[in-house]
Amino acid sequence: MEPEWRDRILYPLLGIISFFTLLYLNFNDQLTFPVLWQPSMSFIGTNATHFIVVDGGHGGNQSEIYVNGWNSYWLMEKSIWGSSRSMVSKMLKMGAQMGLTVCRTWAFSDGDGPSALQTSPGVFNEIVFRALDYVIVEARKNRIRLILSLVNNLNAFGGKAQYVRWAEEAGVNASSSDDSFFSNPTVKDYYKAYVRAILTRKNSLSGVKYSEEPAIFAWELINEPRCSSNSSAPVLQAWIAEMAAYVKSLDKKHLVTVGIEGFYGLRTTEKSEVNPGEWAASLGSDFIQNSAIDSIDFASVHAYPDSWIQHGDLEAKANFLSHWVDSHIRDSDYVLKKPVLFTEFGSSLRLNKKAEDRNLLLKTVFDRIYESAKKREAGAGALIWQLLVEGADEYADQFSLVAWDHPSIYKLITRQSCRLRRILFSANTNQELHTEDPC
Repeated sequence: MEPEWRDRILYPLLGIISFFTLLYLNFNDQLTFPVLWQPSMSFIGTNATHFIVVDGGHGGNQSEIYVNGWNSYWLMEKSIWGSSRSMVSKMLKMGAQMGLTVCRTWAFSDGDGPSALQTSPGVFNEIVFRALDYVIVEARKNRIRLILSLVNNLNAFGGKAQYVRWAEEAGVNASSSDDSFFSNPTVKDYYKAYVRAILTRKNSLSGVKYSEEPAIFAWELINEPRCSSNSSAPVLQAWIAEMAAYVKSLDKKHLVTVGIEGFYGLRTTEKSEVNPGEWAASLGSDFIQNSAIDSIDFASVHAYPDSWIQHGDLEAKANFLSHWVDSHIRDSDYVLKKPVLFTEFGSSLRLNKKAEDRNLLLKTVFDRIYESAKKREAGAGALIWQLLVEGADEYADQFSLVAWDHPSIYKLITRQSCRLRRILFSANTNQELHTEDPC
C-alpha cells in the first residue's frame, strides 16, 4: 500500500507545494492571494451635522462618530510591489494603534509610467488596480475606513492637466487653460468613465465591489480644486454638482465630499476676513456654495497656516487657525447644516524646529474639534497631514512625519483619539471597537 499512497497523495502534494514555491520565488512582487475572511464593518451616513454608523445588522441602529484620522497619499503606489507592501500594512496597523479610524489616500495616478493606474482615458493598469485592492483589504483588516480621492487638481500623479492633454491629443479643441477640465464635455466624459471604473470595480482579493465596501468612508471628487481664473467659479460649481450627482447615481451607500480647501469666494464677502489673504478669494472655490450642493454629504476644509501666512509669527498663525476652524464649524452648523471634516491640517517641521512650536498648531485643531464634539456641533473630526513609515521618505514634505519618531506628536494624536472616544461612549451604547485600542 505504501507505493500506492506515494503515487496518489504524496507526489501530487509535493508537486503542488513545488508549484506554489516557484510561483512565489518568481512573482512574489505581484503575488496576492484571495481573502477568505474580513471583519464586519458598517457604512457611514450623516444625520444633520453628525456622522453616524449605520448598523444594518442590528435593527438599523445608528450611533454618532467623530473622526481622528490621517493622510497617507502614497498607499496605492507602495502596494504595487510585494517588496513594499509591508510598509502599507505597517502604516494602517500603526494608525489603528493610535486610535485613528479614517485614512485619506489617493485613488488616482494618471499618465505614463509603471505606477500609473489610468494610462490613457478608460485604460487601466491591472497591476496598479490590484494595489488599490490591497490597500482597501488591509484597511478593513485594521478596521480603518478610507477617504478615496479621485483626481488631483495639482500636476502630481497626472491631475486635471493630464485629462486636458489627453483630450488635446485626441484632437479635441480644449482651452489652453486647465480650467477646461471643469467645462469641456470630452474631458468631463473622461472623468466620468474613470469614476465608473473605480466605483464598479470588484476587488480582486475580497470579491467585494467598491460600491459595496464598508471600509470606504467617502469618495472625494478632487483634491484641492482651484481655478486659474475666478471667472471659472460658476463652471467649477456646476462641475461639482454634476459629478457629485453622477457618483450618487452609481453608489448610494457612500458619502461624497468635494475636497476643497475651505476658502471663501468673492460672493461670500462677509467672510473675506476669515481667509488667510486676499488671494484666497480669487481661486474660484467657495466653501459655502461648493459645500451646499445637495449631493455633497459633508464639507471639507484644509488648514496650513505655515504655508498660507508666511510672514506671520507662530502666535498669529495659531490665532488664525483657531478662527479658521471655528468659522467653518459655525457655517456648517448654521448655514450648511452638514458635518465638516478638516481633511488636511499640518505643522511645518522645517519652520517649527522646537517640539512645542510644532505641537501648538496641531493642538489648536485638536482642541477646537474636541470642544465642538463636546457641544455636539458640526466639527466632525480632522485628519493630520501626513504620516509616513520608515522607508517612505520619497513621499515626505515639510509637514510629513513618522509619528512614533516624534513622541510628543504621537501623544497628541493618541490623546485626541481617546478623548473623542470617551465622548462617543458617553453618548452611544453600540460603538465599534478596534482590536488595537490605545484608550
